[in-house]
Amino acid sequence: MKTRSYNMTARADAAAATGERILDAALAVFWEKPTDHVVLADIADRAGVTVQTVLRRFGNREGLIVAAAERSASTIGAQRNAARVGDIEDIVRVLLDHYEELGPGVLRMLAAEESSPGLRDIIENGRTFHRDWCERCFAPFLADLTPAARTRRVAQLAAICDVYVWKVLRHDNGLTRRQTHTALVDLLDRLTSPAAPPAPEEP
Repeated sequence: MKTRSYNMTARADAAAATGERILDAALAVFWEKPTDHVVLADIADRAGVTVQTVLRRFGNREGLIVAAAERSASTIGAQRNAARVGDIEDIVRVLLDHYEELGPGVLRMLAAEESSPGLRDIIENGRTFHRDWCERCFAPFLADLTPAARTRRVAQLAAICDVYVWKVLRHDNGLTRRQTHTALVDLLDRLTSPAAPPAPEEP
């Protein structure tokens, strides 16, 4: 019985390791190519397994995309949550660490949103995380606002910190990382400064 139990545990461990290797390969390929150009054969080759093994583990291409995106979201969440609350310089540093590493891949994923139902759910969860992250990181600057002004301010902060703003500054306008950092800090300082009160409430 001990030998059988050992063998079953070893097989389970091997299967788990294979699954992790496939996810590693999938993420590497997803960050390199547009999502609609990713094929299972590329992922299987990189993971050192057959396409049939990928299908047995994840069901289909959509299942693999969702599993890979979910694991990536967990890693991104841990990275982003390292930002010090209320420290704009550190918030921007962490944000740029994320975008410099994964920004192009995130943009490709967003471009494929409409073609993948599973991906749409992951992206919507990402938007919720981003909004909640902004609300948490900038909490000291939100404390004295009315509920309506707070909602609007969080939306403004989320917009400034969005990956598309990074793209416009960093790539469309050719700023260096340091210049991009300065530009974002400047925008956020202006928005959170006590000298810049929120706009009056709409009637």
